[in-house]
Amino acid sequence: MSEEQAQALMQQLQALEGYLADVLQREESVMRLLQEASGAVESMKTVGGETASETLVPVGMGAYVKASIEPNQKIIVNVGAGASIEQDRESAINYVESRIKELEVVLQQLAAQRQEISLRLEQGQHEMNKLIQSSRGSTQ
Repeated sequence: MSEEQAQALMQQLQALEGYLADVLQREESVMRLLQEASGAVESMKTVGGETASETLVPVGMGAYVKASIEPNQKIIVNVGAGASIEQDRESAINYVESRIKELEVVLQQLAAQRQEISLRLEQGQHEMNKLIQSSRGSTQ
């Protein structure tokens, strides 16, 4: 293998490492969204049922305001592009749960991409090691 081929392989490995870092970052973001969505579903299930309940609403800097949640109160759900709709509790829960399923699919796709990139990186590193070994053998 020539020096140009070695440089091309090194650039390819660096690009794969960058791509892997990007996929890992996206995977982490999706996991955070999944945790947030799961927490939202649990909150919606426990708050606003058949009886009124009190809660604390954060207003920033560690300050909270007491708020009353009336029974069967509607929930406002962001549906994307800056648009929100008002839904009953069950519809809101169903909507967020469907979003969770979509996020789980995205997470599976990202995991598959991560595995593929890792495999390609491993193959490239193995090829680079062979190149180094062969260049050492030819210089001796």
